[in-house]
Amino acid sequence: MTGPRRRVVVLDYGSGNLRSAQRALERAGAEVTVTADTAAALAADGLVVPGVGAFAACMAGLRAVHGDEVIAKRLASSRPVLGICVGMQILFREGVEHGQRTAGCAVLPGAVGRLEAPVLPHMGWNTVRAPAGSALLAGLGEGTRFYFVHSYAVTAIPPAPALTATARHGQDFVAVVEHGPLTATQFHPEKSADAGAMLLANWLGTLS
Repeated sequence: MTGPRRRVVVLDYGSGNLRSAQRALERAGAEVTVTADTAAALAADGLVVPGVGAFAACMAGLRAVHGDEVIAKRLASSRPVLGICVGMQILFREGVEHGQRTAGCAVLPGAVGRLEAPVLPHMGWNTVRAPAGSALLAGLGEGTRFYFVHSYAVTAIPPAPALTATARHGQDFVAVVEHGPLTATQFHPEKSADAGAMLLANWLGTLS
């Protein structure tokens, strides 16, 4: 017998593949609302923060709907948050693009910078080196491939107690972070076929 469907809000702050994230989460078994409403975002079982494009633009959009405050309040009360792509990057202390430094949500240490790689953007399928004990990557073995589209990433691994998975494109970078109620992926699970579907199902399984 299945349990209750988890109520998930995909935060609409003007950035991200909102509908594809919504559909992927619904296929994984969630009841999903796409909204910028603060009360709904705070009350949901899980909050998903997507993101595409420039770090500075995403932070401006996030602050405009008080999304940074919502994220901070949820994490302070141990309410789950999942960041995707730039939605992961804005969780770090700052982003550096074209010499411009933009403050992030700073719930994780470290800075987002341009990858040192012969070809950018890093676009396509790549493997992720999963750490032992990962709840998000449970059941997904070594060699599992996920879909990436990005030119910027965090290359300095955050210190413990955060659990991190890495990938490589020119250099190693952070592909997954798990830190209590906070989880985040640099890749797009909603575009990662069966592997992404299993990851989202794993995340929904952690919600209470």
